[in-house]
Amino acid sequence: MKKIIGFVVLGFLMSFGAKAQNFANYDNVVSIKTSAICKMCKDRIERDLSLTKGVEKAELNLDDKVVTVAYNAKKTDAAKIKTAITKIGYDADEVVADQKAHDRLPDCCQKTAKPHDD
Repeated sequence: MKKIIGFVVLGFLMSFGAKAQNFANYDNVVSIKTSAICKMCKDRIERDLSLTKGVEKAELNLDDKVVTVAYNAKKTDAAKIKTAITKIGYDADEVVADQKAHDRLPDCCQKTAKPHDD
């Protein structure tokens, strides 16, 4: 039983460490605080950012609402990525979400919604 628990803990720690290293191989990485609430928000932000010119990888942590983005500096920059996030309908650090985009989000994903599991 102790071995099984040890393997589970080891697996968890290894997956956490691997996740942190996911962005270590990229030259340009930015972390941006968002107004995301749930898994639907996470899926939407990650999907839409992946379609944004110059974005190589995007991953949102719902615990702290921070999206980490790896990007090609020849094609985009942090300000353009923040603008892309606001056009999806979410705040991006100090940049407020585009109101029309925000209003198109499902009710459960709008800033006034309470956090929930999805």
